[in-house]
Amino acid sequence: MNRRDFMQKSMLAAGAVSVAGANVAKAGNFVPAHNWDDYNFGSGPTITHRLNQGPFPTYKPEEVVPGSYVIMATTPSRVKVQNYGMGMATYLCDEAGPARRANESLVRSLEKLITLPLTDVLYIRLDWRDIQSKPGKLDFCDHWKIAFDLAQQYNKRIAFRVQLMSPVIKPQSMPDFLLDKVPLYKLGTTNEIGRNLPGKIHYAPQYNHPAFMDALKEMDGLLADTYNGHAQVESVDTYMYGFWGEGHTWPFENQNPFPDYTTASDTFNSIFDMQAANWSKTPLVTNTQPDYSRVGNAELIDKTIRSHNWLRTDTIFIENMQIESLSNRPPWIAGFVENGLSDGSPDSLKLSEGVPRTDNIIAHAKDVGTHYFSLWNWHNIQAERLMNYYEQYPDAIDDLSKNIGYRVRPSWVWAFEKDGYPGLVLGLVNDGIAAVPGALRIAIRDSQGQILAEGSLDPGYPLPGKVRQAMFTLPQGVLLEGLRMYAEIEVKGLRHKVKWACHQKTEIDGALVVRNNI
Repeated sequence: MNRRDFMQKSMLAAGAVSVAGANVAKAGNFVPAHNWDDYNFGSGPTITHRLNQGPFPTYKPEEVVPGSYVIMATTPSRVKVQNYGMGMATYLCDEAGPARRANESLVRSLEKLITLPLTDVLYIRLDWRDIQSKPGKLDFCDHWKIAFDLAQQYNKRIAFRVQLMSPVIKPQSMPDFLLDKVPLYKLGTTNEIGRNLPGKIHYAPQYNHPAFMDALKEMDGLLADTYNGHAQVESVDTYMYGFWGEGHTWPFENQNPFPDYTTASDTFNSIFDMQAANWSKTPLVTNTQPDYSRVGNAELIDKTIRSHNWLRTDTIFIENMQIESLSNRPPWIAGFVENGLSDGSPDSLKLSEGVPRTDNIIAHAKDVGTHYFSLWNWHNIQAERLMNYYEQYPDAIDDLSKNIGYRVRPSWVWAFEKDGYPGLVLGLVNDGIAAVPGALRIAIRDSQGQILAEGSLDPGYPLPGKVRQAMFTLPQGVLLEGLRMYAEIEVKGLRHKVKWACHQKTEIDGALVVRNNI
């Protein structure tokens, strides 16, 4: 029996929940599951210079945009568009180590993954001991350093997870200098997890031990000092309990290293608060894992949403509450779907009624409106393995890569003049499968680059399948044709350029020039 099957049968017995209640969760408080659609998680992130988003009647007695007419229209792009907050995430390493092909250098093996045409974002998944061996400083492993060097060379961003515990790491994920200081809790043995580890006894560190907490605070502080708000960093995964940092120690039921639920919840609430304070400019990404191991996951997920951080899942065929939270999350929250893929070998295809399991996974990732999707051969990472599958079954991957995340454009551009001032109303649409994971900002500039008007839409907008209008009043005497429209996304106070996802030509600096094409 695999973990997903077992957990679906065990949720009620374990008292598992997925999310926290209507008020900000307090440590130690058990909170019940609820539907996520229209749930009150509080307001979205603060925006600057909110644009007037309507309504915009043309005729008396209101006449907000008198005489308006469509001067320009755009149509959807049919090609891949790369922007911050979305993309196909190519895994460079996991707990089994980095990508490595026989008789090939590590640099070359990683470079081939980074330069795959499928790759939008890079993902590093490693253990605490891979980035620190001594107190007081970080000493990154070779594949971390190579990844960041190559990412800079090829203009790619990196998301990463530092695991505090993994079932396949010997002796532990934490550094050696903690092994004789932090007590270990014996979970037992199992053949359900950990490849090629029959009979291994699994242990969990005493997370709330002062030596563990002090070292973790130091490590995360050092890491954030370098990478919080770093131009190469996309996001950072939340530190969570258990195997792979996913929030569980399945299949060990009713076991964890804490004396009670309150202590466990207090511990991980404290860790989250510390991490959220350190990573003030970079999104944290929390797994939607129900609380199988009873360690406070519900509170962490609730805090994640209320602090405008992001969500992930470690597989798409998973408990129904994970699907509920991912598919009905607030629009400004990004979602990341992680799932191991076929390497194209006959045994790994797992065909069912002519559909490979990987294509089935991709279809369901689209169903929850994901912003990110993993390109990952679990414990067997190689560019050749990804391409072996893609060359046989390209359609689903291509379709997802051209629709993933948000794809925004001004579908309508209306012109008007009121009281001697010209203006534009943009009818902004989103041809992607997910909302904007932050706030979309629009700037109107003249041909010399001077900003004439700018501001933000409400967080998350425009939504897929809907039109969001925004008005820009311009200085007197400005000619509309030739003006340049730019887009950015603002997340945690940082702004990132956004490429328009339209068929019509854009300029090398990302501008869409206003012209009469109707």
